[in-house]
Amino acid sequence: MRIVITGGATGLGKALATKWAEKHKGVKICIADINQARGNETVEALTSIGADAFYVTCDITSETNVNELASTISAKWQGIDYVFNNAGVATGGSLLDETPEQWQWVFDINMLGMVRVSRALLPLMQTQGHGYFVNIASQAGLTPIPYMGSYNAMKAAVVAFSETMKLELAPDNIGVSVVCPSFFKTNLDESMRSANPASHKMLNKLFAKADMSKEDVAQSIYQQVNAKQFLILTHKEGKRAFLLKKLLSSTRYLKMMLSQTKTMKQVMDKRDS
Repeated sequence: MRIVITGGATGLGKALATKWAEKHKGVKICIADINQARGNETVEALTSIGADAFYVTCDITSETNVNELASTISAKWQGIDYVFNNAGVATGGSLLDETPEQWQWVFDINMLGMVRVSRALLPLMQTQGHGYFVNIASQAGLTPIPYMGSYNAMKAAVVAFSETMKLELAPDNIGVSVVCPSFFKTNLDESMRSANPASHKMLNKLFAKADMSKEDVAQSIYQQVNAKQFLILTHKEGKRAFLLKKLLSSTRYLKMMLSQTKTMKQVMDKRDS
């Protein structure tokens, strides 16, 4: 088994690498990340539990970097079984807080980065006649919350992109799953970009209240990927929210969400507190 994980040096990416290494002794794992120090630490940890792991510096906003990643995988493995499109960043703020530059930044990483990696590694799967993409989106892509407009939009785009991939690649015997986790304890806040300091406080509170760890999320993903589930929901409250949105009329659903927005607005309005 040969696996590439973008953003695999820390957070959920590292937890996914560890989970697959624990379940499949001798698994080959490429950690593709921009943080070499953390990447090397992760490779060392994976090697200690029996994985055949290595690190590749890869900025997914760079076409050159991504093509070099594909060339390295082709030369080293001559193929690939799983690609985890996991690398991503967080953004927050109101419509007026978020500049077009911030929208472009998160789009280039969370959406176009996934496109670049998928395009670069797909030919290896097509040549061998099989493969699997696991695209990490977010609950925000299904049931968005206010004051995270650019992040919500990008994750919704990942869901739509993944469904398109699922339909297009099925004839090539290539599977696709899209993962939509709710908040869990991770380091996504390190990449958080927002002009409003209250966004950081709000996000940190949501992370602090999370009842699942990255290891819990990785376990849920492992089980559902093995079952070839397309839409992977990892949190009970996320499943409930998604179900409510599908069952309720849009009027009732938005009314419910507006009551929650009032509290969030009060937090966001305290820019200097």
